[in-house]
Amino acid sequence: MFFTPTELVGAFIIDLQRFEDNRGFFARTWSPDEFESRGLVTHIAQMNLSYNRTKGTLRGMHFQHAPYAETKQVRCVRGAILDVIIDLRPDSPSFKRWIGVELTAENRRALYVPEGFAHGFQTLADDVEVMYQVSHAYTPSAEGGVRHDDPAFNIEWPLPPTEMSPKDTSWPLFER
Repeated sequence: MFFTPTELVGAFIIDLQRFEDNRGFFARTWSPDEFESRGLVTHIAQMNLSYNRTKGTLRGMHFQHAPYAETKQVRCVRGAILDVIIDLRPDSPSFKRWIGVELTAENRRALYVPEGFAHGFQTLADDVEVMYQVSHAYTPSAEGGVRHDDPAFNIEWPLPPTEMSPKDTSWPLFER
């Protein structure tokens, strides 16, 4: 795997190291040793799959409060998404900054999301599937979020949202 640091401290784009032959290719998508050697969290408590019917669907911006804060490795396994993360760590040099990374079934990229970040995505096609590895099990009492259209962040979504959950449209504006 190839780990490329992003402009947000602690977040990485992960590309596959492909071993190709006439059959196709083989690549590792997870290696605790490779993550640990970079100081990244290696504990996986849960794996999740999100299926999204409609292009423009927006999920986010989600996080979990401590002590259930989670790291995520996110990969699009069918279709394409713009995966967006926001650094919400007040002591971070990249506090309140966001990035968007296109994850597709074709580019096979993943995004490593550290604790203290809000995460969400918008689908760029119909029938999209997204896989997540997370370090803590979902804990409803620790759930948090910020609005996808919060002026504190000015996220540039590629499409007008077509589908969103009522919960995601009611997250509060960020105050700090």
